[in-house]
Amino acid sequence: MSPRTRVGAAGNPAGAVVTGAGGGLGRLIARVLIERGHTVLVTDVDEAAAHRTAAELGEGAVARVLDVRDHAAVDAARDDILERTGRLDVWVNNAGLLTTGPAWDQTPETRRLMLEVNALGTLNGTVAAIDAMRRHGGGHVVNIVSLAGITLVPGEAVYAASKHAAIGFSLSTLADLRLAGIKNIDISCVCPDGIWTPMLHDKLDDPASALSFSGKLLQPEAVAAAVAAVLDTPRPVTTIPRWRGLQSRIADTLPRLALRAVPLAVSQGLRAQRRLKKSGELRRAERGR
Repeated sequence: MSPRTRVGAAGNPAGAVVTGAGGGLGRLIARVLIERGHTVLVTDVDEAAAHRTAAELGEGAVARVLDVRDHAAVDAARDDILERTGRLDVWVNNAGLLTTGPAWDQTPETRRLMLEVNALGTLNGTVAAIDAMRRHGGGHVVNIVSLAGITLVPGEAVYAASKHAAIGFSLSTLADLRLAGIKNIDISCVCPDGIWTPMLHDKLDDPASALSFSGKLLQPEAVAAAVAAVLDTPRPVTTIPRWRGLQSRIADTLPRLALRAVPLAVSQGLRAQRRLKKSGELRRAERGR
């Protein structure tokens, strides 16, 4: 058991909640938490996916359907894990949604949905977790954000807006906790580059998502490992990989320079999309022989 893993009431493993855990990165994060001794509430808007993941993870995992936009449902999920374990130690806001294209080409419903899932969902989860952690001895909120929360991302403007909101809220809330003298609750933002998960699997033919492919795509295992690292050593912001985080911060500091570099970055991403699509077609052809 990790030195930072806490134990709940009656000697039960401390509770944890992961949103968007029906598959991909969320499922891996839930597995990491179970391995660390937590009882994990596996939540997803897709109820069947949440139950499949919980069944796959086995003992220590409990499934619950959850729409993170609904603050009452988020509070109910928090109360569920408290009833089961007596304590909420970790809450991971992982649920996210990406729709690409210029904002003017997206419907108002699409823009609202992205903002509500990515930003309001993070807010709802963080506030619900803090309420429980203040009453039960502290804990750790981990918000999966994105490098899109740090800099400009052409083709993903509304997504970037939602992630800027998430990181701004997270850091400001952490400051509020410290000003209130609350030092036993941490908030850590994990900001990865593009991750090869279902969120990007169907974007190989989408030029609007090119910037997500302009670096070396991360495997979800690397991001789950970064979550484990911040659970041991909380950090307000962790960028993955670090060099892309530095690049993003420079772009944010020098927006004119970043805007001039956009065509080059997009071209690099388009080439990566073509390579990935070609390699996928080759693998499918080889399997069909």
